[in-house]
Amino acid sequence: MKPELARALIASQFPQWRGLPLERIGAHGTVNAVFRLGEHLTARFPMREQDLAAEAAAARELLGATRFATPAPVAMGSPALGFPHPWAVQTWLPGTMTSENSHADNQALAYDLSEFIRGVRALDTRGRPFRGHGRGGHLPDHDGWMETCFRESETLLDVPVLRKLWAGFRELPRESPDVMTHGDLIPGNLLSSGDHLVGVLDVGGLGPADPALDLIGAWHLFDQPARDVFRAQVGAGDLTWERGRAWAFEQVMGLIWHYHETNPLMARLGRSTLHRITTAD
Repeated sequence: MKPELARALIASQFPQWRGLPLERIGAHGTVNAVFRLGEHLTARFPMREQDLAAEAAAARELLGATRFATPAPVAMGSPALGFPHPWAVQTWLPGTMTSENSHADNQALAYDLSEFIRGVRALDTRGRPFRGHGRGGHLPDHDGWMETCFRESETLLDVPVLRKLWAGFRELPRESPDVMTHGDLIPGNLLSSGDHLVGVLDVGGLGPADPALDLIGAWHLFDQPARDVFRAQVGAGDLTWERGRAWAFEQVMGLIWHYHETNPLMARLGRSTLHRITTAD
């Protein structure tokens, strides 16, 4: 999305912000075009249809539930000027976006991330079920998607080996009921200050799911020593830990081929996480 269109939409619908500086951030994003608006706001323009009202409700539910900053909804924009989707303004969160290598050996961030996950799990599901799509339900439900990933990855990866890995992952039984999860703890959604986690972005996926789902963050971020610390702090038994590895595998198998040419940062994340998954003790 061009900054000129973002600026025009903001000026026409929220004239009080028309004079604020506007800067595109997170160019590696795959779901939203995100702009920093002044010192304290962020404007998010979806690249495809999204339920922004539900995302705002999720953001309000998580706000203040942990000591880590999360975005607060501020305003909702409407489709206009050729932009086809509703769009949102949220609070800006300070911090530096993590990467697959930025905290690989950092046990302090491993402690912090485990604390965030425990805080999210402490939220009440209020009887809500898993929404029935995406990661976090039943692993075998993703067989079709994984078959697509294997087919598309034949020139990029050792697919026969990875098929065998999935064959084992998909059989892992579920031992625990749904808990509240963030749902997408990838490095691009985690903000740090030095060694510590200070904020978490993209909270619209908050909801009940497999407790193993948020463990994907450990595979995206940490090498073995820090990952061991994270596991101990989050309290993951053998089966839950292995299911977390399986959910991370399901995610990265899509990142590598899908973004191979269009988004090198996401493809690189996929390869890094896949290496951790396939070389873990």
